[in-house]
Amino acid sequence: MSIALSEQEIIRRESLQQLRALGINPYPAEEYKVTDFAQDITDNFEANPDTYKSVTIAGRIMTRRIMGSASFAEIQDSTGRMQIYLKRDDICPGEDKTLYNTVFKKLLDIGDYVGIKGYVFLTQTGEISVHVQEMTILSKSLKPLPVVKRDEEGNMHDGFTDAEMRYRQRYVDLTVNPEYKQIFIKRSKVISAMRNYFNNQGWMEVETPILQPVHGGAAARPFATHHNTLDMPLFLRIANELYLKRLIVAGFDGVYEFGKMFRNEGMDRTHNPEFTAMEIYVAYKDYIWMMEMVENCLEEVARAVHGIAAVQVGANEINFAGPYTRLSMYDSILKYTGIDVSEMDEAGLRETCADLKIEVDASMGKGKLIDEIFSAKVEANLIQPTYITDYPIEMTPLAKKHRTKDGLVERFELFVNGKEIANAYSELNDPIDQRERLEEQLILAGRGDDEAMAMDDDFLRALEYGMPPTSGLGIGIDRLVMLLTNQSTIQEVLFFPQMRPEKKAKVASVDDFTNIGVPAEWVPVLNKMGFNTVEELKAGNPNKVFNDLGGMRKKLKLEITMPAKEVVMAWFE
Repeated sequence: MSIALSEQEIIRRESLQQLRALGINPYPAEEYKVTDFAQDITDNFEANPDTYKSVTIAGRIMTRRIMGSASFAEIQDSTGRMQIYLKRDDICPGEDKTLYNTVFKKLLDIGDYVGIKGYVFLTQTGEISVHVQEMTILSKSLKPLPVVKRDEEGNMHDGFTDAEMRYRQRYVDLTVNPEYKQIFIKRSKVISAMRNYFNNQGWMEVETPILQPVHGGAAARPFATHHNTLDMPLFLRIANELYLKRLIVAGFDGVYEFGKMFRNEGMDRTHNPEFTAMEIYVAYKDYIWMMEMVENCLEEVARAVHGIAAVQVGANEINFAGPYTRLSMYDSILKYTGIDVSEMDEAGLRETCADLKIEVDASMGKGKLIDEIFSAKVEANLIQPTYITDYPIEMTPLAKKHRTKDGLVERFELFVNGKEIANAYSELNDPIDQRERLEEQLILAGRGDDEAMAMDDDFLRALEYGMPPTSGLGIGIDRLVMLLTNQSTIQEVLFFPQMRPEKKAKVASVDDFTNIGVPAEWVPVLNKMGFNTVEELKAGNPNKVFNDLGGMRKKLKLEITMPAKEVVMAWFE
């Protein structure tokens, strides 16, 4: 047994061995046939009590109240908690009372999974409970769960609330904070509702490559890797746009994909290097048609999640029912800054950025400079769903030139609560124009813009075979879920957000301790007491360390010789 474990972990491992010694497999392989769930029983028992005369449920033990020959406990399944009542003579009808007296009372712990068969009844206090007739151990928990206390009003005390710990150990977070499960249940509803909407229109869900030889379809820095067999560089996709357009060339009228994208960029409250996007391309449509489609789709999604189109987001009530406000890029900047940038050249835009105290660098062309002004001065004002339309051509290499306005493209972005959640174009299908635009991106890359798009010759070849007029749309699923679940950080809507490496406590080697006279067999005991380095030990109180060593030897039942007091004192010299 490793004494580097906590006291609780040691006790649980001892219980594990005792269960096995009793002939009980703490991790059985056979199926346990669950027939009922906590929430269903809670919601329907009083109206239909005869339905629950025989139930089988399973879940974690979350609380226990042992009272002699009878006990109460709570188990938690995927739907909620259910109180169970165990009576010794019911689960041990014969002479052998080991299952209750030893297994349940002494060897089971909070966090263990058990299966329960019995019948549902009302306690004298009116609480719906399951009277246990059979109990099966399904999984022994070797680490104790955090103890989260709640008062009668449901207020949490001593909660598992540290954000970093919650994101890093989501399996613990969702066990002891089950209310957060609703975020992910709603996330699933968002994707399902959107998928159903598209399928009902006759559009087809497809899959495209994640490993791509050219990082295209967006302005972003990619993650690079290498394929050994082919001896070639590959990139995790920053977008799936160019492959979906190839399928429009191939003759599909509407294709869409929910998929992971990867961008080697900064992390903040709305950015994770790995994120989920939905992209859809529909032939014979334009960006004006796409605006109406997005309004209809998002209203349907909001109603699927909340039952209504209006959603509370922070202090704002966001109404996803259309029509949405439409405002051109230039007009939005004019509205919120009083500055008309529509006729400015690059020098004028740089001067404007300086006047507005917006930081820029030499690699930025006209498009990037306009985008910086918009991001700094306009975005935060766009609370209700708003389409920003008609972007400068320099900002959007893959969109079709505007049909009436020179120097612009047919593009919109949808902003809600100050953040962009969707991006759409009338797609550029002129292969000559497209090649020229990508060549301009190469010039920007040469100036140091590491987000400039790469040249994709195969995509250009596809366009040369002919792509029908098409409208395309991308929606950031994570940001949409943030809105529909009233969350302010993207980490809250991701099961496993990207984290910095977990910091490990510095631990000295055994030799470091033996060099100052500590017997090797006592080094793990000092580690268990919290002394992971010689410096930490020497900072302690010698007399207290000596007394605590004796206490640990007794508690852990160690069969090693206790060092003399003068030996311990010498460690601190």
